[in-house]
Amino acid sequence: QVQLVESGGGLVQAGESLRLSCAASGITFKGRPIGWYRRAPGKERELVARMYTGGATTYVDSVKGRFTISRDLAKNMMFLQMNNLKPEDTAVYYCNYAASYGFVAWGQGTQVTVSS
Repeated sequence: QVQLVESGGGLVQAGESLRLSCAASGITFKGRPIGWYRRAPGKERELVARMYTGGATTYVDSVKGRFTISRDLAKNMMFLQMNNLKPEDTAVYYCNYAASYGFVAWGQGTQVTVSS
């Protein structure tokens, strides 16, 4: 059974940091492009960060220089280090494969709330 479990969210002030974690079961991140996504209130889900199978990464312009995606293939986990958080980063954050590979069932996500 496929399961994605995101954790690490919380309520922080602008300028602070959070590290999100994603644990996967029933699938593997090895050899697959992966991504972190977010859905802000009233908005569509958007891709925030992506890591290709070789380790190259891309980011949406709004988080470049502040967010870093990483993975631990031995533990089948991925992470999102978020620094210098801004109120506009407030959203529910999700992990999954990259869209080009095909999504699996979404997890519950983890709420990130940034106060000004």
